[in-house]
Amino acid sequence: MTAIRLLLVDDDPLVRAGLSLMLGGAGDIEIVGEAADGSEVGALVDRTRPDVVLMDIRMPAVDGLTATELLRRRADAPQVVVLTTFHADEQVLRALRAGAAGFVLKDTAPAEIVDAVRRVAAGDPVLSPTVTRQLMAHAAGTTADARRASARARLAALNDREREVAVAVGRGHANAGIATELYMSVATVKTHVSRILAKLDLNNRVQIALLAHDAGLLDDTEKR
Repeated sequence: MTAIRLLLVDDDPLVRAGLSLMLGGAGDIEIVGEAADGSEVGALVDRTRPDVVLMDIRMPAVDGLTATELLRRRADAPQVVVLTTFHADEQVLRALRAGAAGFVLKDTAPAEIVDAVRRVAAGDPVLSPTVTRQLMAHAAGTTADARRASARARLAALNDREREVAVAVGRGHANAGIATELYMSVATVKTHVSRILAKLDLNNRVQIALLAHDAGLLDDTEKR
């Protein structure tokens, strides 16, 4: 089995050392590089070709948000998981909108951080439905109306079936659950998700969930 190539980005050397020790001990994860600032990420990614970048948010020169935005613009961009000390933070939301595949808290149990890296490498964003709702609620504010109008305009590109899949993704359902709920095969769900991503120019399922929320498509389900 090919090891997951992981790049660590954090300005605290003690945090990097702890993460390296923890993640490097997993037989299927290889630490291919470390960076102390977002300004170092681009060159390191070119040199080490990681599958996943574990990215701190707060760094002195170039923060993790800016680094994530720049990284995810690449055609061959690795997946990004942001590190944070907060459950609900506007900065985390910005990272997710930029294309991060999810986030983990710095005090998360070691086994869960290892699992998060594995899941993201396999294409499964790390963001529970509960945390998704927290972030989405945190994002609500004075720009909610404008954001809703913009999201609905973008989602107009989807057909009815794709909208149903987008809502199910927004509710945190995995492909198997969506297939059962909408009476289709898992392969068909994957096809719909791929088409949604392509039509809306999105990077991952988290962004689908955020867009569905912004458009108000989850309002009924969130009240249940």
